Amino acid sequence: MASASSPIVYSASIPINSSTKKAQQAEEVPLLPGEDIKSTEKEVIYICHFNGPKKGVVHITNYRLYFKSVETDPVMTLDVPLGVISRVEKIGGQSSRGENSYGLEITCKDMRNLRFALKQEGRSRKSMFENLTKHAFPMSSGLQFFAFENKETFYEDGWKVYDPIEEFKRLGIPDEKRKWRITTINQNYELCETYPPILVVPACASDDDLRKVAAFRSKGRLPVLSWIHPDNQAVIVRCSQPLVGMSGKRSKDDEKYVDIIRESNGQIQKLTIFDARPSVNAVANKATGGGYEGDDAYQKAELIFLDIHNIHVMRESLRKLKDIVYPTVEESHWLSSLESTHWLEHIKFVLAGAIQVADKVASGKNSALIHCSDGWDRTAQLTSLALLMLDSFYRTTKGFEVLIEKEWISFGHKFATRVGHGDKNHADADRSPIFLQFIDCVWQMTKQFPTAFQFNEVFLITVLDHLYSCRFGTFLYTCEQQRTKEELRKRTVSLWSFVNSDMDKYINPFYTKDHRVLYPVASMRHLDLWVNYYIRWNPWFRQQQDPVQQRYKELLVIREQLLKKLEELQISDSSTGMIPHVSNSSTPSSTMPVSPRSQTTL
Repeated sequence: MASASSPIVYSASIPINSSTKKAQQAEEVPLLPGEDIKSTEKEVIYICHFNGPKKGVVHITNYRLYFKSVETDPVMTLDVPLGVISRVEKIGGQSSRGENSYGLEITCKDMRNLRFALKQEGRSRKSMFENLTKHAFPMSSGLQFFAFENKETFYEDGWKVYDPIEEFKRLGIPDEKRKWRITTINQNYELCETYPPILVVPACASDDDLRKVAAFRSKGRLPVLSWIHPDNQAVIVRCSQPLVGMSGKRSKDDEKYVDIIRESNGQIQKLTIFDARPSVNAVANKATGGGYEGDDAYQKAELIFLDIHNIHVMRESLRKLKDIVYPTVEESHWLSSLESTHWLEHIKFVLAGAIQVADKVASGKNSALIHCSDGWDRTAQLTSLALLMLDSFYRTTKGFEVLIEKEWISFGHKFATRVGHGDKNHADADRSPIFLQFIDCVWQMTKQFPTAFQFNEVFLITVLDHLYSCRFGTFLYTCEQQRTKEELRKRTVSLWSFVNSDMDKYINPFYTKDHRVLYPVASMRHLDLWVNYYIRWNPWFRQQQDPVQQRYKELLVIREQLLKKLEELQISDSSTGMIPHVSNSSTPSSTMPVSPRSQTTL
């Protein structure tokens, strides 16, 4: 937004060579290490939806589009990572008439549309269009993502945040009763191309059994463990749909394997299979060779359909939401307009499904098997949200990073396909806001449980911004096999390096450790639109939010001062033999559920 600084003015009487000119331009643009200016277009008019037309200069680097107005009162800047750009289109032809009718329209993935007007004479529009297309869509231009050119350094290595062996050890695996084992059968991605190299499977299932089960599951995504309850040993496993088809095929190996999962926690009741899809979609998938677990084949399993719609429905819902929030909000019909998008309705179904999973495992002491069609979209939403509700570790900042690495990145959510990273030819039909929906659900939980999460809203928005930016390697490509081939850990920086090196800005000042199971309320009356994300580009809404963030920072300072004072008092009392029992965190029983109404709202 507007800045108080003034633009640099160059004297026309001083000759400027190309290297000097480039250095002066770099002073105007906040360049990252490894970032350089590729083109500069002068006399460009940014058609701002909120402040009207602003004349200025556009710099295009290998990472961002940076606009700076020539007006000095105030100077207006626009800083857009090129990875955020979804589409660049020319508007107006050579015969266009009317003020500012000739230029470029840029559609972004973060709810914005940007419009620039240029002069018809000369080649400025052609130059800007070609440079934007070249660097915003590097895969279509034979270039590499900026993440491979980024030379930023941080004192923490974010690639070390998630170690699968260490995470499974934290969960108690291999377990004492040896019912689960860690296997490297997928080390070369031969069992399943989209699964990670390290998996946890039933200990009594041989490698040959695993191969047979994988052959009966879509894309080879056989049931593998995500989480195990520390007390009742109930598990959450994830997979893809069985390849039943129209003829109702059966696999004795798959049926036996699923029953082993049911027996793993010593419970005699049925295994609960959560199929994320609407039942009609699951039936329709039989026509393409998929399907679901029928009662005749899986007699000791209870099948529940969660009615979460597919990627195409979600994409259309987000498009409708964008139409009502950007650039203007129609307040007179706001509620009916929001309802017509069905966005919060979809959020409700995703949250409600995860609540059912968490409740079945924690209260029902039943193991849960979760899948959708291929097990990398809705399945990831359900497993990760259920784990957030069940395990307080994932509600810490680094624990949440582990959760994303484990349930989304390592298990093959198709980030490149769903986001459309750097590819102008990528089919829009494959794009979908699946990960955005997950983060939205997390935000809904933080709103209902304001003291339960160590991270704040700024952290969640930062994660989403860099989902698109291509500044870091974290969200690039679709699976571990591709990331290993591209050597992401060696050649790029992790988003978690950036976040964890400046953690203070992402901390929730109200956080109190709480090991209880969280059960959010998934009803329309308790869900809100995430205004600070979806409508943040509107200056009026931004002005409302800025004081809140400042207050958060002040509260964090006060919190640290009070904790320091508490420590001094404890030391003082210990020297006199009086040691009071004081704790700055609550640690109730891990089996005790908590609803939003049982927490004090701050």
